[in-house]
Amino acid sequence: QVQLVESGGGLVQTGGSLRLSCAASGRTFSTYVMGWFRQAPGKEREFVAVVNPSGGSTYYANSVKGRFTISRDNAKNTVYLQMDSLKPEDTAVYYCAKSRFAYYSESGWDYDYWGQGTQVTVSS
Repeated sequence: QVQLVESGGGLVQTGGSLRLSCAASGRTFSTYVMGWFRQAPGKEREFVAVVNPSGGSTYYANSVKGRFTISRDNAKNTVYLQMDSLKPEDTAVYYCAKSRFAYYSESGWDYDYWGQGTQVTVSS
């Protein structure tokens, strides 16, 4: 069983920054592929970013590429999402998730554990 707890969401103005954190339980965090997803009101959940177990390789959705950075600290069992140059369309609940596989996936169906989510609101 893996528990994921997100934090760091909030209200920010357009162009601002936020850093989300996701703390994971368990002693094998360093073996997990970890991802971030988001869901805006009335929209489907969408992939944001993913990081490999070592943190040395990342992949992003086109909508956030160049503005968001995913990273991890395996000593702290934590994955981060640094969000810069935020736009109103980034407003959503953000979720971290653990992949059930050892490869990257943009499909939420390939992730077996999810956090409760943290709200990010970007005002115009």
